[in-house]
Amino acid sequence: MFDLGLALRFGAALGLGLLLGLERERKRDAEMLFGGVRTFALIALLGAIGAFMEHEMDQGWLLVASFVALSALVIVSYATTAAHGELGITTEVSALLAFIVGALCGWDRVGVASAATVVCLLLLTLKDFLHGLARRVELADVDAMLQFAVISVIILPLLPNANFGPPPLDVINPYKIWLMVVLIAGLNFLGYLLVKILGGEHGFVLTGILGGLVSSTAVTLSFSQRSRSEPAMSRAFVLAIVLAWTIMFVRVVVMVGLINRPLAASVAVALGCMAAAGVVISYFLWRRSKARQTGVVTAKANPFELTEAIKFGLLFGVVTIAAKAAQVYLGAKGLYLAGAVAGLTDVDAISLSMANLAAADPQSTMVAAYTIVIAVISNTLVKTGMAAFMGAPGLRRIVIPVTLILFIAAAVGSWIA
Repeated sequence: MFDLGLALRFGAALGLGLLLGLERERKRDAEMLFGGVRTFALIALLGAIGAFMEHEMDQGWLLVASFVALSALVIVSYATTAAHGELGITTEVSALLAFIVGALCGWDRVGVASAATVVCLLLLTLKDFLHGLARRVELADVDAMLQFAVISVIILPLLPNANFGPPPLDVINPYKIWLMVVLIAGLNFLGYLLVKILGGEHGFVLTGILGGLVSSTAVTLSFSQRSRSEPAMSRAFVLAIVLAWTIMFVRVVVMVGLINRPLAASVAVALGCMAAAGVVISYFLWRRSKARQTGVVTAKANPFELTEAIKFGLLFGVVTIAAKAAQVYLGAKGLYLAGAVAGLTDVDAISLSMANLAAADPQSTMVAAYTIVIAVISNTLVKTGMAAFMGAPGLRRIVIPVTLILFIAAAVGSWIA
C-alpha cells in the first residue's frame, strides 16, 4: 500500500536538500563547488533512504557506509579545491549536513531537520554580515565573553543556592545573585553588540534607540552638553533623549518579566503608559525637527568583563539587603523609599531585587511594582536634572514639560493598575 507518511518524509528530505543546494549553487561562479542543487538533493535523499533502511529493515550498515563514502568524496573534493588555492570547506561541510538532514527526515524528525536547515541557510546567506561583525568585535571582547562563559557555566552550578545573613535579613543567595548578573550582562550585551554591528554614528532616532539599550543616562548627558554649543538643535537632542528614556521603560518590563511575569504585568501598565507617552512625544518632536545631523553612541565596557559583572553583583547584593531591611523595619513605605534612593543611580538592581522579592512573596507583588515605578521615576528625574542644569535654555524649556507628561502618564498607569 502507498505510505503517505513515508512519501512526505522523503519529499521533505528532497526539498531541504534542494534548498541547501540552491544556496550553494549561487556560489558556483565564485568558487569551485563540491556540488550544486541536484547533488545536494541527492545527498539528502541518500541520507533519508539510509535512515529508512536502518529503522525499518535493520540495515544500519547501509547508512554508515553511505556516510563514509560521502565523507571520502568530501575529502577528495577539498583536496582538489585546496590544490587550486581555495581553502574554504563550507560547501563540503554543508554536504555532510545535507546527508544528516535527510537521515533525520528518514527517522521522522522532519521538524529538527527543517530547523537545522534554516539555521544552516542563515549562516551561509549571512556570510558577509558575519565576517563584518567578526572584524568589529575585538579580541578583548572575545576574551571577556569566554571568561564570563566559563565562570557562568562552571562556577554558577557550584554556588550554594541558599540564603545567608542574620534573620530576617537572610536574603544573600550567591547562586541567585550571580544568576542576576548573568541575566543583566546578557541584556546589556545585546545593546553592546548592536552598537558594534551598526556602528556608533547615526541619526537622532536610531541614536536614541541604541542609547536606551546601552545607557539612557549617557545619552542624556551627551546631548545636554552638546546643546550648549548647538542650541538650535535642542529639539532634535530632546528627541534622542526621550527615545532613550522610552527604551529604558520597555527594557525594565522585559527584564522583570524574565524573572517574574505577574510582577511584569503589573509594572507594564504604568511603564507602558510612560513608554506610550514617550513614543507620542518623540513623534511630534521628530515631525518638528528638520535636523539631518547625527549623534554618536559609544559602546561601554563589554558587560561580560569580570570587573563589570562583579560590580553589578555587589550592587545587587547591597540593594537586596537594603530593600529587605526597609520592608522589615519600615513596611511598604520603606520599600518605596529604597526604590527612590536606588533609582537615583540605577534601576536594574532594584528592579531585579523586587522581582525576586515578589517571587518569594506573591502578596507583595503590587508593592514591588510601585517600588519599581518609583525607581524609574526617580531615575528619570535625575536625568531631567542633568538636562536642565547642563543643557541649553532651549533644551530645558522642552525637556521639563516632557518629563511632567511622562510623570502624569506614570500616575495614570499606576492608578489603572
